[in-house]
Amino acid sequence: MGCFGFLKGMMFLFNGVIFLAGAAILGVGIWVKVDSGSILSLLGKIQNTPTELSQVLNVGYLLIAVGALLVIIGFLGCCGAVRESQCMLLLFFIIVLLVFIAEVAGAIVILVFRPLADQLFAQIGTAAVQSIRSDYGANADVTGLWNTTMTTLQCCGFYNASDFVGSPYYTNNRNQFPPQCCPGFSNPCNQMVAGNSTVSGCFPKIKLLIDSNTVAIVAVALGIAALEICAMAVSMILYCKIKSMKS
Repeated sequence: MGCFGFLKGMMFLFNGVIFLAGAAILGVGIWVKVDSGSILSLLGKIQNTPTELSQVLNVGYLLIAVGALLVIIGFLGCCGAVRESQCMLLLFFIIVLLVFIAEVAGAIVILVFRPLADQLFAQIGTAAVQSIRSDYGANADVTGLWNTTMTTLQCCGFYNASDFVGSPYYTNNRNQFPPQCCPGFSNPCNQMVAGNSTVSGCFPKIKLLIDSNTVAIVAVALGIAALEICAMAVSMILYCKIKSMKS
């Protein structure tokens, strides 16, 4: 009985955390859809954007769906354990199993269609450079977004400083680049100074960050998979135990 009570407590605690996390994600998703001044609305203003990028505008719906799913899973797990409901525990097991299968299928799809992702990133890069050269220094939203991105990531442009050549900022400031492209230099950020700078583009910086943390990302993914397997095992143990107690 002590082991049964321990499993019930762990089930309640674990799914309570899932419920709260789901509620937070659900709230963020709703906020993203309601906030008209978010970055998502800015992406829709970029000219010559690849059609695939328009799917990013639906990230709010994705967050809402994920949040709602986590809330449901957390609710079923908590209530199923506390109320010793076989129906809730079985439904919890089925949903987590479906999520696990979907994650495995998604991982396989990502590996198989990775070349298409590289092609999409190339199209996004072309659109980003065109946006910089047409709007940076003239459009306050685009300028502010890039300034924030470059300052936060300590990078310059999408690929490099040459992305700004021909932009309104470059033209209006006597062929100078943004100061983020020449950190540590007191001279104006011109072609020569930017060429001596070691700052990389934002896309290579993000790609390097992902590549350097591949092991951590894989470890987190495996950890989540292990937790899902444990959750399914515990729910099924409780289900069988409750069934035997009632029979």
